[in-house]
Amino acid sequence: MDFGVVFQCDPPARELVSLAVQAEQAGFSHVWTFDSHVLWQEPFVIYGQILAATSALTVGPMVTNPSTRDWTVTASMFATLNEMYGNRTVCGIGRGDSAVRVLGARPTTLAELRECVTIIRDLACGRTVRYRDRDLQLPWVDDGVLEVWVAAYGPKALALAGEVGDGYILQLADPDIAAWMIGAVRTAAQRAGRDPDAVTFCVAAPAYVGDDLAHQREQTRWFGGMVGNHIADIVARYGGDGAGVPKVLTDYIAGRQGYDYAQHGRAGNTHTDFVPDEIVDRFCLLGPVDEHLRRLGELRELGVDQFAVYLQHDAKQATLAAYGEQIIPRVRGEVVTS
Repeated sequence: MDFGVVFQCDPPARELVSLAVQAEQAGFSHVWTFDSHVLWQEPFVIYGQILAATSALTVGPMVTNPSTRDWTVTASMFATLNEMYGNRTVCGIGRGDSAVRVLGARPTTLAELRECVTIIRDLACGRTVRYRDRDLQLPWVDDGVLEVWVAAYGPKALALAGEVGDGYILQLADPDIAAWMIGAVRTAAQRAGRDPDAVTFCVAAPAYVGDDLAHQREQTRWFGGMVGNHIADIVARYGGDGAGVPKVLTDYIAGRQGYDYAQHGRAGNTHTDFVPDEIVDRFCLLGPVDEHLRRLGELRELGVDQFAVYLQHDAKQATLAAYGEQIIPRVRGEVVTS
């Protein structure tokens, strides 16, 4: 199992670069960032600095969207970073959430997302695409490689991930829900004539190592609000009984009153009181080291290839160190001496 870490692009950007260096030293293979250019700093500028300061990290957005940049611009940025640093990027993408909603726009359609996945990947790999009734290619791309991982919750989006995604991103760590959603992606891949084992499965969720469970819950309750915001879209479209997702997801958002993007992804925000402790415990990895190891073992048994740690809480350094010193080595079967 690989390990990633997910940061917000808060200023000063040099601190994010420093954290990325620490993550590589701790054994993380991927550094991801939020991509919401109004709420935080521009990630693609920061990626170049991270890649220059590290030797093997893969970087990318969790997640970008088809709306806020022209698809050719997005592809060119990935391809440029890959040319400079040796194919060390990955594109996480979804329909769009905070990046588009703070602009007063709406998430794209699944049809647009499907086309965008193909256009960005093919251009960044040097292939010719049909875009806006023109045949386009980035003529300077040589041996370009870019995987596109699709983030999804709803049944149609899960099918899209299986049909066209190189990877699937699930933003919650509940093993029962993960089993259901990974199964849906695998089934879609198989029906599309693809090898389901060729799809990379990434679970992303907050992780907080420590013994004060009540405090950890309050620091990570925001995540249940973020997930609930996505599920609310599905329920609004299909209704609670017809949403086509596990019932636990539609049930817990019954008390949801709205969402304030000014507090998006922030510990201690004021609009997530509806998220019960049970959901926080199911969606996140909390508690001492042994509990993290147990939960990671469950995810690995489900076929999860990467666990990406959201570090939006007050113990970033301590959790990063605990994963590097005690958790990652033990998951990989290495001897821990301390």
